[in-house]
Amino acid sequence: MAKPVRAALGDVWLECLVCQGDLFRERGVLLNSTGMEFLKLAWADEEATGLICWRCGYVHLFVNKDIEFYRADK
Repeated sequence: MAKPVRAALGDVWLECLVCQGDLFRERGVLLNSTGMEFLKLAWADEEATGLICWRCGYVHLFVNKDIEFYRADK
């Protein structure tokens, strides 16, 4: 399993919207569209950053590429 990270956008530390946890697991997520799936070009769809809350599992999606990750000791 991936190690937990903390994440920030500029000087704002991110927290889970559900449980206010501050540890996440990071994962790339494709934002598939119906048209691209139909044309078998889903690989070309935009990608988002998924932050999965370490505590409750809620998935936050960000298309902002400025998110910075910091190693967290659990």
